[in-house]
Amino acid sequence: MARGGAQARAVLAALAVCLLPAAAPSATSAAAPAVTPAAPPSGHAATRAVPGPDPAGYAAARGGRGPHRAGHAAARSAAVPAAASGVRPSAVRGARRAVVPGPALVRGPALVRGPVVGPAPAVARGPAAVPGEVPGRAAARAYPVRVVVRAVTPAVPGPGDATVAVAGVLTNRSGEDISGARLAVRLGPRAVRTRSEVAAVDAGAPVPAADAEPAEHTRQVGTLKAGARREFRIRVPVGELEPAAFGAYPVSVALTGRDRAVHGLAHTFLPRYPATTGARPLRTTVLWPLTDVPRQQALTVGAGEGAEPVFGDDTLAESLASGGRLRRLVDAGRGRAVTWLIDPDLIVQAVAMADGYRVARTPGTHDPGDTEPGKGRKAAADWLRALRAAVRGREVVALPYADPDLASLAHYGRGALAAGSRRGADIVGRTLRVRARQDLAWPERGALDTSVTRLAERLRLRSVLTSGEGLSGGPDHSGATDDGPVAVGGGLTALTYDTTLAGLLGETGPDAGGAVRAPGDGGPGTTGGSGTNGGPRTAGGAGTGGPPSVGELRQRLLAETLTAVGEAPNASRALVVLPPRRMSGTAARALATALTDGTAAGWLEPVSLAGALREPVPGRAGEPGGYPTALRDTELPPRLLAAVARDAGRASTLVRVLADPERTEESVRDALARSVSTAWRGRLPAARGYVRGTSDFLRASIDSVRLVPKSTVTVAGDSATIPVTVENALQQSVAGIEVRVVSDRPERLTVVDGAVPAEASRTASRTVRVEVRAHANGPVRLTARLHTTADGRPWGEPITFRAEVRSVSSGAVTIVAGGALLIVLAVVFQLGRARRRHGR
Repeated sequence: MARGGAQARAVLAALAVCLLPAAAPSATSAAAPAVTPAAPPSGHAATRAVPGPDPAGYAAARGGRGPHRAGHAAARSAAVPAAASGVRPSAVRGARRAVVPGPALVRGPALVRGPVVGPAPAVARGPAAVPGEVPGRAAARAYPVRVVVRAVTPAVPGPGDATVAVAGVLTNRSGEDISGARLAVRLGPRAVRTRSEVAAVDAGAPVPAADAEPAEHTRQVGTLKAGARREFRIRVPVGELEPAAFGAYPVSVALTGRDRAVHGLAHTFLPRYPATTGARPLRTTVLWPLTDVPRQQALTVGAGEGAEPVFGDDTLAESLASGGRLRRLVDAGRGRAVTWLIDPDLIVQAVAMADGYRVARTPGTHDPGDTEPGKGRKAAADWLRALRAAVRGREVVALPYADPDLASLAHYGRGALAAGSRRGADIVGRTLRVRARQDLAWPERGALDTSVTRLAERLRLRSVLTSGEGLSGGPDHSGATDDGPVAVGGGLTALTYDTTLAGLLGETGPDAGGAVRAPGDGGPGTTGGSGTNGGPRTAGGAGTGGPPSVGELRQRLLAETLTAVGEAPNASRALVVLPPRRMSGTAARALATALTDGTAAGWLEPVSLAGALREPVPGRAGEPGGYPTALRDTELPPRLLAAVARDAGRASTLVRVLADPERTEESVRDALARSVSTAWRGRLPAARGYVRGTSDFLRASIDSVRLVPKSTVTVAGDSATIPVTVENALQQSVAGIEVRVVSDRPERLTVVDGAVPAEASRTASRTVRVEVRAHANGPVRLTARLHTTADGRPWGEPITFRAEVRSVSSGAVTIVAGGALLIVLAVVFQLGRARRRHGR
């Protein structure tokens, strides 16, 4: 029976080869039978590389992470071999952009399904490759029609599903009509066997013109006019797939014209997982981040409990509202087996908005009058209610407050700026009515070195998320997907996450088909910038010319996870999914539905973060010198961090003089924490603007409490009081300051009161009187300055004025003259005694 099956497979493979043009036979067509995936061959090259070997020395470049990390790199690089030993990890990850050509539509009837991985046949017509560009990218850029697969229904066919419906949208982006257009859907002959094949299929390639297809696989489109947009839905039979096989089958969707040239192409996947499959499920931990770019400023309007915070703009209100990015994340995560990673500062900002807030009319203003009421009060309150419902009964992690950039702070010796980052668990727990843990660090792009881990230890963080960059040690399953905990010393455990999935989730935009872009979807920090954990977008297939739709990304995630199971079906392994910090609504919907589908089918087994951190293997973090250069280039610069440190000193001085400092101290402290947020990675101009706004507010606040300049005062008589006026332009009272006056001619005029306390109500002036004593007539220069009562530090700039001493009484003059005479006599007496001793 085994020999008969082998002969049948050989016949099918030979038939598939014969259907291809002789000029370009498929490299993989001889191995096309759709069978239950076996355990992957030994060695990473066999399980991951298509077509080349495992990049030499890559494990060493990853800090000795071994085949596990190399496996992710191969999947992300779409099987293009990296350079020889010594390649930097960032360079290896960059190789993801180089992909082998993906599935090709073959000539002949659709029911004879051609090979789907391997070099495509030569094309007489169609897009020409751009020099230096990989074929898949050239194809994607050149196809005039964008083909977007919006849904595959059902996403995972069950035993009773004979067909699946492939639905999507065609958009003619060319300036010409396409006549005789026809859409064809083709199902690959076998499931992909490795994650690198998944990447290769999804990358796409130029394809030959297609022959006639049976009616059930094609749809006549007719003339697709220039700029036209048309929806499609085609049913495809799946009954011919091997009943016992499991895996992700490639699906290609191609639009051809009357000229038989391919004008648009997309790829997706159809997962199959029969109930009889005996593979061990993949223990999957899905982390669900809720973070955003800081919007709230240090400025408040009013004082005490009635103070209203000021936001730089009102875009956060849009994101919290129905259809906005943050609201979509909450809705998508509700009811899912995910671990919520929440920035406490986002909760603080939402609560502030719900209680009433104002928005600056001029960016960076420190003038309370230059603000207006915000419009997102109801949206913020609704979002908080929805979030409370979503996290109820789920594992919740409070990130360090404002999500500080640990790597930047560690590398430039500014770890003290993150000293208050552990106050988030109480904020999250009290507001959301849950118990939150607060021991997790998340460095930018998951890159580690010993300076980052030492700072995490000082902040009493016990676990850290890592891409494996700068980490030695970890699970080793001969190249199969496996994310696991690594003990790096000092009580710190590093948990690796899947960088391929992180890259896919980080490169999504709004839903295809005209959806309105939510704040943060596809913006800076969402695609390729800060907050993306790695990887260019490959989901969506060739020819789409844009980010993947929810449907495309959903099927790609299902294909990735199911293929990971097939790599080592009998091993117990783990997968950690960490989306980017500013995950888009599209990515959230796709990830949520894929998690539900994979769990219901049986190949995914949800595991909590606490469970994923159990039983770490020994390892260590690399030295700071090995930190990736590309990430160093995006760090917060030393000058900006120094400015934040100076502002921290100014803030401590300001709160010492306020009668009710609690609200101001809180708003400034939070603003300083936001100034060093990881959200500013890749947004340096915005970071500088935010820090400048905080600095200007503090300087303006300090300058708002000052001494009113004086010109000349007259002192008549032996004693007098000199008025000094303190002006307070702040919105709250000051009480912790005193006035000190110094005379430059104490023999003429002395100051009796060394320090006079000064209290001033908000937006008011207060005059204090300083007692002086006159000894002789004449001009005297006096210098007055404010000082803090608590520590005697100077406050603001001093003022200098002139005092004219007049009409000093004769008695006073006599006393002064007598005192001077006594001093002279005492000096003469002492000199005489000294001479007599010397003469003896």
